[in-house]
Amino acid sequence: MRFDRSDGVFCHVTSLPGAYGIGDLGEGAREFLSFLGDADVDHWQICPIGPTIAAAGESPYQSPSAFAGNPLFVDPEGLVEDGWLDQGDLEPVPDFPADRVDYDAVREYKLPLLRTAFERFEERATEADRAAIDEFREREPWLADYALFRALSDARPEDVWTEWPEPLRTRDPEALTDARDEHAREVRFREFVQWTFDRQWRDLRAVAAEEGVSIVGDVPIYVALDSADVWASPEAFRLDEGNRPTAVAGVPPNAGDTGQRWGNPLYDWERLAESGYDWWLDRFRRLFELADVARLDHFLGFVNYWAIPADSDDPADGEWRDGPGRDLFETVERELGEAPFIAEDLGFEDPAMDELMAEFGFPGMRVPQYADWCAEGDEYQPMHYGEGVVGYTSTHDTDTWAGYFEDLPAEQRDCFRYNVGSDPDEPSEWAIIDAVWGSDAILAVTTVQDLLGLGSESRFNEPGTLDGNWEWRVTRDALDDAIADRLWELAGKHVR
Repeated sequence: MRFDRSDGVFCHVTSLPGAYGIGDLGEGAREFLSFLGDADVDHWQICPIGPTIAAAGESPYQSPSAFAGNPLFVDPEGLVEDGWLDQGDLEPVPDFPADRVDYDAVREYKLPLLRTAFERFEERATEADRAAIDEFREREPWLADYALFRALSDARPEDVWTEWPEPLRTRDPEALTDARDEHAREVRFREFVQWTFDRQWRDLRAVAAEEGVSIVGDVPIYVALDSADVWASPEAFRLDEGNRPTAVAGVPPNAGDTGQRWGNPLYDWERLAESGYDWWLDRFRRLFELADVARLDHFLGFVNYWAIPADSDDPADGEWRDGPGRDLFETVERELGEAPFIAEDLGFEDPAMDELMAEFGFPGMRVPQYADWCAEGDEYQPMHYGEGVVGYTSTHDTDTWAGYFEDLPAEQRDCFRYNVGSDPDEPSEWAIIDAVWGSDAILAVTTVQDLLGLGSESRFNEPGTLDGNWEWRVTRDALDDAIADRLWELAGKHVR
């Protein structure tokens, strides 16, 4: 097993408190880490931290880059400390809502600040500053293509890159050279923002280490079609001669549904194997620059995956194909060492997947909201969790525990109380936290919403919908000492 018996709290960066409309890498994040340190919590779990776009509903799982950081996370106060902004540049701060993110308002406020900071950098940067950003460019080989991709996307906001003129779409070297010259200043701006994000994130990670908190990052198995990843590395994906997908990801129909067509391009696993999985190694290297542990979303896709012809809208037209399986993870371990992965295996039963997880010691996930509380031996009841799993009270994709419990039929509620041995007068959210912490699961994780006993109005994401997701935020005064003390006591009680 790659983990010690420990605990964690999920709270995406966007949900952190702060004065500038969205959680960022500044004071609110440091205060949250201090709360986790006081509570003796071992892990801070987050969603992917890449840029988000309005057209994808701000989903961190549909980012234009698997390598870049979200510019909206840059702390304006940090730019003042660096000398690229004056304190007066931050005024007036809009009257942002404290409990949710208004993404349009945040962009309207923050992006001009980033532009101003870049202009000041261009004017005032010392030789040491310029050497530092040059070192960042050299260290991060994805940066040049990402910055150019975003510059070209801004110049053609109505098009995805698969509709760009052919020389740019197929990466003709002369066309790329001309584009870099034409958009040189915008490319430098995008590089400056990523350099700033990287420095602020590394500073925050150092604070986490001082508090004894490791960061659990998130790796969506698939990347967005309209991303620098696919455009810059077409050889890693199943594309035709014009660099358009030949097949896309999804899941097949099951009893009661018609399946799902996600639309993400699929990997050319055979070609990736021939290259030693270089694209995936680069992705994991970048991830472990930013996080200590990684959750692998849709882990089944590494074993076998559903491929739907790109010209079909019907998931039933797809077929199962073999993924890389153990070959990929043997390569990762050989090149990067023992990788601390958590496998998201929810909703799928596959012996080959279970064997792969067992072989490499990757714990799966258990979420009690999937339990039948009146069924004996249900695997989602915490008392039946094995050591090789991560137990959650809820996740970013489920309802909050209180919202779930409110809709639970009375018989199921009674069975829950009986199974976890809780007092009917005890808040159900603390009963489930106690049950998950007391289980055999190697890691026990809850969400900030569950710590606060919040209902469905505070749900973070509802899969299959676009509006109203990824907006919830915690306020500064919500996470008080009493909650930290109670978590600290649970860690001692259950030896986490």
